[in-house]
Amino acid sequence: MQSISGSITGSHPITEERPRLRLLSSIDGGLILSALLLAAIGLATVHSASSEMPVDYFPRQAGWVAIGLVLLVISMSIDYHVLLDLSVVLYGLGIVSLIGVLAFGVVHGGAANWLKIGAFQFQPSEFAKIATGLFLARYLASLNNRVLELRQILTAVVIVGVPMVLVAIEPDMGGAGMYAPLLVGMLLVAGIRVRLLVTSILLGIVLVTGVWTFGLKGYQRQRVLTYLAPETDPLGAGYQVRQSKIAVGSGELLGKGYMQGTQSQLRFLPARHTDFILSVLAEEWGFLGVATVLGLFALYISSAARIAIRARDRAGILLVVGLISITCFHVLYNSAMVVGFTPITGIPLPFLSYGGSFTMINFISLGIILGVDIRRYVNR
Repeated sequence: MQSISGSITGSHPITEERPRLRLLSSIDGGLILSALLLAAIGLATVHSASSEMPVDYFPRQAGWVAIGLVLLVISMSIDYHVLLDLSVVLYGLGIVSLIGVLAFGVVHGGAANWLKIGAFQFQPSEFAKIATGLFLARYLASLNNRVLELRQILTAVVIVGVPMVLVAIEPDMGGAGMYAPLLVGMLLVAGIRVRLLVTSILLGIVLVTGVWTFGLKGYQRQRVLTYLAPETDPLGAGYQVRQSKIAVGSGELLGKGYMQGTQSQLRFLPARHTDFILSVLAEEWGFLGVATVLGLFALYISSAARIAIRARDRAGILLVVGLISITCFHVLYNSAMVVGFTPITGIPLPFLSYGGSFTMINFISLGIILGVDIRRYVNR
């Protein structure tokens, strides 16, 4: 009788496990598989790129990936509505950390964009992007308008503009530019009139002109000029572009083989384990290797887009769109940078490039996106 009554009241272990099994079975396989494969390819390529360097960065990157996987599980386990409720606090902490960088930042690559706490260093601009995305998603989701009004758009611009300006002051123009796709992606989904979009583009052109005239350092202007005419500085700022093009072109269809690339193994290619890791992969695995990696990114982005479409609420849609907009722009810009289509601005490749802060943020973003997906059944 006890077993019968237990089954009637729903205390049977099988019935208790059903919600958990339903959540686990709802995890998007394409998204998680593509991310894990990209991370594995990144580890192998980081090892190859740094094998002839004084330090082999593979063990460090493996550690960051392991930490990232833990953060993935944690961020997926937390209800994204809780994160949205905390977004004001997280956004405030992000702003404070960016201000701290300006006062106490550690210089890397000409920009004071790192904070050091003991032996640990991290890049606040990466974490501030997540906090900004959460805060912006919360704000836009609270609006009932089908099409945003001008004051609402301006409020969204201010939310993103504050951390963006702080990062630009470091100066890290590449990192600052990565906030733009977050804003644009969310605004397009939230609803914006065409004339306002055109006006924004015109204002953007004016802003870019002002930044070029008053905001860029001499070496940053040189990078842009070198991008337009790399032959004018073949041994200076144009060296990276030339060596990257040689690496990509020499890979041809099938590549030279793992750890057989001359540009990387003979140390001709700078920043080969970070910003130019795709050049190393192209030289070693050729066009097919690059096509495979880009195909995995396409699977990642398309899977995340499907999650946004089937999200249970407006906040979830906006949050996922903002996060994948950042990832998509990183992939597009980095891919174009290594072949000389865009200026060199220090934009790494998600899941592949070496870097602790960047790797952790990639996995946290993935966890948040998966968290949005597995909660689409709640209250339905």
